[in-house]
Amino acid sequence: MRVGFIGTGNMGGAIARGIAGSRVVKPEEIFLYDVVRKAAEELSAQIGAVVCDSAVEMVKQAEVVVLAVKPVYVEDALRACGDTLAGKAVVSIVAGLSTPALQRKLPAGTRYLQVMPNTPAMVGEGVTALCEENTLTKEERKFVEEMFSAIGKVLYVPGRLIEAVSAVSGSGPAYAAMFIEALADSGVLMGLPRKTAEELAAQTLLGTAKMAMESGKHPGALKDMVCSPGGTTIRAVRALEKGGFRASIIDAACAAYEKSLEMKREAEKDL
Repeated sequence: MRVGFIGTGNMGGAIARGIAGSRVVKPEEIFLYDVVRKAAEELSAQIGAVVCDSAVEMVKQAEVVVLAVKPVYVEDALRACGDTLAGKAVVSIVAGLSTPALQRKLPAGTRYLQVMPNTPAMVGEGVTALCEENTLTKEERKFVEEMFSAIGKVLYVPGRLIEAVSAVSGSGPAYAAMFIEALADSGVLMGLPRKTAEELAAQTLLGTAKMAMESGKHPGALKDMVCSPGGTTIRAVRALEKGGFRASIIDAACAAYEKSLEMKREAEKDL
């Protein structure tokens, strides 16, 4: 199917590169539009996609349209597309734009799906949640699943849990990056060169995540594998517990969740 992108920033660009690289879609059947034309041209130079002069031109060429702009630009983006979206399938990756709010903003006859990807999609290791409540055809859903599978894992969740997904996997890369940074800082404090410390910290997190995914073991069991009786690691775990490590992570995710709910309420206040 032919796919178009409104917005070619980090996430839109990651998806476009993923589907072009995996040949889910031929490059010449990927259409790009961005108000910053240079951004679309740079992405086109990387993957061979077609740059469109207007949003309307892009929508006319595409069968599936990916809405990949920041929340504050949604109204402008959809206004630029106008009624040409009617009869098309729109896939929104816009944070805080709920399915009911999206439906209200689209022309009658537009099919729609809300999704929540995350930034590891930029290296093909993302996870994307697709909202169970959608109006795409069976063929379109299959295509969208293939599209997001090109940049990582795909799963379906009820629309009422999208904000929870955003708090865990959408914001999660920031939590993980802060952990890597802090662990690397500890290495530097102990005398390790910065580059070495960062490589040790990042690879350790990557490897542990892979163990969790492939072994199926509870994270607590993976922790216990490293904690010898009376050893160094259990002493470190005690320090983390005294510092409220788990509670801090839970509180951070809950704060992100509350903000997502606030954005959702704002988007739906006129419904």
